[in-house]
Amino acid sequence: MNFLNSKNSQYLLMLISAFLLSGNAISQNYPTKPIRLVVPFPPGGPTDIVARPLSLLLEECLKEQIVIENKGGAGGSIGADLVAKAAPDGYTLLMGTVGTNAINGSLYKQLPYDMTKDFTPIALVASAPVVIAVNSNDRIKTLAELIAEARAKPDSIAYGTAGNGTPGHLTGALFESVAQVKFKHIPYKGSAPAVTDLIGGQIPLVFDPIQSVLPHITSGKLRALAVTSKTRSPLLPNVPTVAELGYPQFESTAWWAVFAPAKLPDAITKKLRATTESVAQSPAFKERLGNLGVQPNTDFKESLANFQTSEIAKWARVVRDSGATID
Repeated sequence: MNFLNSKNSQYLLMLISAFLLSGNAISQNYPTKPIRLVVPFPPGGPTDIVARPLSLLLEECLKEQIVIENKGGAGGSIGADLVAKAAPDGYTLLMGTVGTNAINGSLYKQLPYDMTKDFTPIALVASAPVVIAVNSNDRIKTLAELIAEARAKPDSIAYGTAGNGTPGHLTGALFESVAQVKFKHIPYKGSAPAVTDLIGGQIPLVFDPIQSVLPHITSGKLRALAVTSKTRSPLLPNVPTVAELGYPQFESTAWWAVFAPAKLPDAITKKLRATTESVAQSPAFKERLGNLGVQPNTDFKESLANFQTSEIAKWARVVRDSGATID
């Protein structure tokens, strides 16, 4: 019996070794077939704008096709959940956003996935500031004037956004808290109608990502009072940051990052992370993003996991204070 047990033990060890070697070989050869990159929003939006040039450059580096699959709905939650439940083999990835992977856990009453436990963070690839903008004919010319008027008349200044729980709405709520003012939030069904009403004089103010308002600022129809990123936008170099104007800790950006399902093998994670970071830092990626206000991330000192943790905590406070919820 001891002999049999010994033989059985040896056989078991051989099976385990073969399994591990097979797993290592698969990881080292990865990828060997097309990779699906899920964009959890419809085609043509900001997430699509980031995902498509990223996928083309990843294809060149990984020598395999990257197939974009748009799965919109529920603020990105449908597409994110699809990836969360996919096999952790590196062949299904998520073009995650500040919404899908930092805000939605607090905003939605029943989110079908866990923003951290169900994903392997790969790399933060790009970000864009929110712009605080008024009509160019408005008497308000500076952020200080806006704050002064808001303090004198609480709840009287309406600001438009792309909708409840969007980066614009929550940035507005965060600004209210930090600047100790109170605006009146007007949620629209997207950025376009909010900006149209601002240009038409129906509302006096918007908090909206730079991509939506930039053409109208350039044409002179809108005036940017401030941007919400840590540093000035290269496309609006004369527009100060909120941090410069007396609120040094203030920062709010829309961001995009690549995530894989949880339990992705270490070798595949390392390869994907190194490749994605290399692409994000490349001149080719910056060039392909164009002049829409989205900036590639070139600083990888902080891990995506740590960045995501801090963003989840920040936006949870803002969602709670704003009272925003979505069923």
